[in-house]
Amino acid sequence: MSGSKNTKQLRDIKYSVLDLSPIVVGGTPAISFQNTLDLAQHAEKWGFNRYWLAEHHNMPFIASSATSVVIGHVAAGTSKIRVGSGGIMLPNHASLVIAEQFGTLESLFPGRIDLGLGRAPGTDQRTAQALRRNLGSNGEDFPEQLMELLAYFDPSLAAGKMHVRAIPGEGLNIPVWLLGSSGFSAQLAGQLGLPFAFASHFSPNNTLGALDLYRRSFQPSNVLDKPHAMVGVNVIAADTDAEAQLLATTLQQQFLNLSQGNEVPLQPPVENLEDHWSKYQIDALQHQLGSSIVGSPETVKEKMQAFLDDTQADEMMVIGQIFDHQARLRSYEIVADITK
Repeated sequence: MSGSKNTKQLRDIKYSVLDLSPIVVGGTPAISFQNTLDLAQHAEKWGFNRYWLAEHHNMPFIASSATSVVIGHVAAGTSKIRVGSGGIMLPNHASLVIAEQFGTLESLFPGRIDLGLGRAPGTDQRTAQALRRNLGSNGEDFPEQLMELLAYFDPSLAAGKMHVRAIPGEGLNIPVWLLGSSGFSAQLAGQLGLPFAFASHFSPNNTLGALDLYRRSFQPSNVLDKPHAMVGVNVIAADTDAEAQLLATTLQQQFLNLSQGNEVPLQPPVENLEDHWSKYQIDALQHQLGSSIVGSPETVKEKMQAFLDDTQADEMMVIGQIFDHQARLRSYEIVADITK
């Protein structure tokens, strides 16, 4: 990949938003959904390409568990920006249900819906059982589930085996993305000629290897004639480096709490993490948050360009887990400004 570096500038690619509809301390899911729509409307105005929502369950700091419903809420309150899932965790669902849900969304909002798919449950074993899926599945049957889903949209892929039809869904052109944090989905996306989105925001050490595997595995399809890779990245931007570093302590606390099984709403920033956590715990954050970009407009621009140099991504999907909604809006506004 080194030979291809420095061929892309920030203005050459598109930028999107990944939203977990965060629930903050003292907040409610209702407030989270209001803030989600407000951010989506601003993102559309600022020129972002996509607005994706993530499926997680049994997490007190994430409100987007009924992902398809929230996608409809966002799409209804916007007019141009693409809206989709980042992602739907397919092992939690019957493929037919997802085909119908996204067929419905595409019918309501033509040409604006994306279906990003992951193979992890996005939750714990007990919650997976509550979702009434087979606990024996560990994601190994994901390729079969995926092909079943694709065939609901395009019955010709089923070679005459399909007896059940997805209505709405059948015959609709809904872009399907594979999401991943390792090589499995990267290789599968390449083999099927699908676009691929990598979760650099929590798996930074696997980023370059997975992107390389995707590109080397890629087979042209009726969807894409060449690889199309998007990378997720935590970006926390503010008017000064110091302010951004303070805001970033919310994200850091989220990961520190998760590492201890302490699932709580999103916490306000703290002046000094060392007052609350050990140096060992804070150093371990680098393993998951090493690619995070935090700082003033100048700092963020420089770091985003370096990340683009390394990844040669076709798109970047920006995640901003920021406690204060106005500060979150400002962070995305800065990203929009520096990437024009």
